[in-house]
Amino acid sequence: MGILTRFKDIMSSNINALLDKAEDPEKMIEQCLRNLSNDLGKVKSETATIMAEEQRAKRVLDECKEEIEKMQTYAIKALEANNEEDAKKFLEQKATLTNKLNGLQEAYDLSHANAVHMRQMHDKLVGDIKELESRKDMIKGKLSVAKAQERINKMTSSIAGANDSMASFNKYEEMADKAIDKANAMAELNRSTAENTIEDITKKYASDTDIEAELAALKANLNK
Repeated sequence: MGILTRFKDIMSSNINALLDKAEDPEKMIEQCLRNLSNDLGKVKSETATIMAEEQRAKRVLDECKEEIEKMQTYAIKALEANNEEDAKKFLEQKATLTNKLNGLQEAYDLSHANAVHMRQMHDKLVGDIKELESRKDMIKGKLSVAKAQERINKMTSSIAGANDSMASFNKYEEMADKAIDKANAMAELNRSTAENTIEDITKKYASDTDIEAELAALKANLNK
């Protein structure tokens, strides 16, 4: 039947497999519940229809069996009344009903199997919904913990990046200190070189000579 094909995947549905495929498991849980609830409504309606068909087939089958028994009883009564012709007619009707009974039995067996199958699907679907409902809060709790861990991981990565930045700043500061030390050393060398030039030495002695000459002149004037 079409309904059995339509809902055959419901029988093999796996809640965990659905969640594994979800990009957003939390949303998928709610979607699963909505889908299963919608399917449950359809399965209930179709199950009720098939169970009603099973009951109808059973009633027709039972009625046929009763008619066969009646024909048998009437045939016996007709013979008891020495009416062989009527007994023959009852037996002919019994044979017709017996042939019909085989078809009715097959119809009932099929409708009964369909009803059992649909009831199994219904019961499994109800069980899946109850299972998902009971696990929903637990799964959401685990997802919250996982999201919190992801945030911690991101913060840890940021802190690691900050440590790298600090190391870089320390390196640049060390380079700046070396540059300053080198510049100061170069300035010191430049000062030492300037003090030892021949011009500076000449000026020193030239300055002393002028003073001696001026001193001699002053002495000469005083002696006069």
